[in-house]
Amino acid sequence: MQKVGKRNTRSLAWIISIVLVVSVVLSACGNKEEEQANGSNGNADDPLEVSIMTITPSAVPAADDNVIKRAIEKATNSKMNIQWVSNNIYGDKLNLTLASGDIPDLIMINDPFGSTFTKMVKQGAFWDVTPYIKDYPNLSNGIPDIAWETTKAADGNNYGIPRPRPVTGDSFFIIRKDWLDKLNLQVPETTDELFEVMKAFVEQDPDGNGAQDTTALAAYISPDDLGWGGNLGPVLGTIESSFIGINSSWKWDESQGELIYRELLPEVRESLQYLTKAYSSGMMPEDLLSLKLTQARELFKRNQAGIIVDKTGTMRKIYADDLKKVDPSFKYTDFYPLTNLNGYNPKGAGYNGILAIPASVPEEKMKRILKLVDSWMNPEVFEIQQFGIEGTHYEVVDGKKVANNEKLTADNASDFNHIVNVIDLPWDTTGETDEETQANELFKKVEAERDKTSVADLSAGLQSETGQKVLPELNKKIQDLKAKIILGREPIEAWDTFVESLRNDPNVQAMSDEMTEAYKKRNGH
Repeated sequence: MQKVGKRNTRSLAWIISIVLVVSVVLSACGNKEEEQANGSNGNADDPLEVSIMTITPSAVPAADDNVIKRAIEKATNSKMNIQWVSNNIYGDKLNLTLASGDIPDLIMINDPFGSTFTKMVKQGAFWDVTPYIKDYPNLSNGIPDIAWETTKAADGNNYGIPRPRPVTGDSFFIIRKDWLDKLNLQVPETTDELFEVMKAFVEQDPDGNGAQDTTALAAYISPDDLGWGGNLGPVLGTIESSFIGINSSWKWDESQGELIYRELLPEVRESLQYLTKAYSSGMMPEDLLSLKLTQARELFKRNQAGIIVDKTGTMRKIYADDLKKVDPSFKYTDFYPLTNLNGYNPKGAGYNGILAIPASVPEEKMKRILKLVDSWMNPEVFEIQQFGIEGTHYEVVDGKKVANNEKLTADNASDFNHIVNVIDLPWDTTGETDEETQANELFKKVEAERDKTSVADLSAGLQSETGQKVLPELNKKIQDLKAKIILGREPIEAWDTFVESLRNDPNVQAMSDEMTEAYKKRNGH
C-alpha cells in the first residue's frame, strides 16, 4: 500500500505539473492575444503594432524611419511595419503570401474577385468588416457607396476596405499636347485619328532632337495585368475597350437578353488588327513583352513616348518633375487627358483594390486597425502625405502651404496613398503656381466632360463559380495569343480559330449563364 501511495503521489504531482504548464501556456497565449489586440504590451493606449503589405511605384521604397511615416504613426498612435512591394511583381507576391498563410495584419488585395482571395474568403480566412463600418465615420462616409457595393463578395458582405478613387478619374489616355502642337495635330477623338497621331509621333521628330528615336505608346504587356483591360495591360487594353465601347469583360445583349463574353465580340478582332499594324510601324516599344510598368512609365518620363494611360491626378506627382529635367520647356498643361475615344471612356468603380484583415487577427486588434485607417483619413493626418512636414517639405505663404515637390517625392510622400487615400479633399494646391492652377482647371474640365459619356463596368461585383475555376488559365491563353498576334508571331486567323473554340467550350457557356443570371438578379430583369 505504501508503494501504491507513493506511486499515486508521484502521479498526482505529475498531473499537477502538467496542469500548471498548460495553465502557463494558456495564460501566455491569452496575454499574447491581448498584446496583439492592443499593441505591444496589452495596454490599449500603447501604439498599435501593425504589419502592412501594399504596392509602391517607387524604385526605392520608404524606409522604416521615413519622416512622413513617423509623422503618420505619431498622429495615429501606431507602429507600422510596412512591406512595400513593387507593382511590377505585386500579383505574384500577393499570391505567394496568401498561400503561405503568414499574412500581414493589413494587406492590399488588388483584385477582390481574384480566385485565390475569393476562395480564402469562402474558407473564412478574412474578417467580414460589414457590421463594423458604421462605427467609423470616415470609412462609411469618405468612401463612395459604389466602391462598397462593387467590392461585395458573393454573400453580399465586404471583406476589405475599398481604397477610394474618383469615379470620374479612372485611368485613360494622357497625350503630350506640346507634341501635338509642334506637329500641328488636333487632339484625337477616334481610334483612326489616334493612329495618325501615333504615326506622326514616330516619324516627325516631336521632341525636336533631330533623330527618329521616339515611340508613341508607353505600353507593355505583363503577366501581372491578366484580366486588366482585356488581358493586354493598361494602354493596349484601353485601345481594345475603345473599339468595343465597354469597360468590362462582359457586354449586355438586349436582343438576346444575356451577357456576351468580351472575347467573342467582333471588335476584339478589329482591335487586334489595329494593334498589330501599330506595333509593326514602331508605335510602341519593340520589347513590349519584357517591359514592366515602371519601365513603360520611364519612357514617358524620359521624353521618349507621347501617350500613356494613367489617372489625371497622378500625372504631376509621378511624371512631371522628371520630364521637366529632360525638357525644361515642358508645362503641366502639356499633359492633356483625352475626354473619350470613339465616344468611350471608362467610369471608375470608385476603388482601386481593398485593404483586407486576416481572420487570424483578434477582434479587438481588427477594430483598432479599422480605427487606424479611419483616423488616417482625417484631413489633418492625410495632409501629412499630401504636404509633408512644415519646414522640411513646405512653408506657409499667405496662409497657403507651398510645398517642395522634389523633397516630397524624395521622401516617398505619395507612396502612402497606396495604403490610405482620401478623395473628397479640394483639388491639390500643393505649391500652386499659375501653371499648376491652369493644369488643375484643365483636369477638372476634362473629368466633367468624361462624366457625361463614361461607361461603367456592368459586371463589377458579379461572380461566376465556373469563372473562378477556369478564368486564371483561360486569361493566360488569351493574353498569350493576343500578344503573339500583335507581335506578328501568329496570324489573325489564329484568333478566329480560338474564338470558335470558346463558343463551343461548355465552361465558357456555363460561365456566361451564371454571369447572366447574376446580372439579371441584381438588375431586376
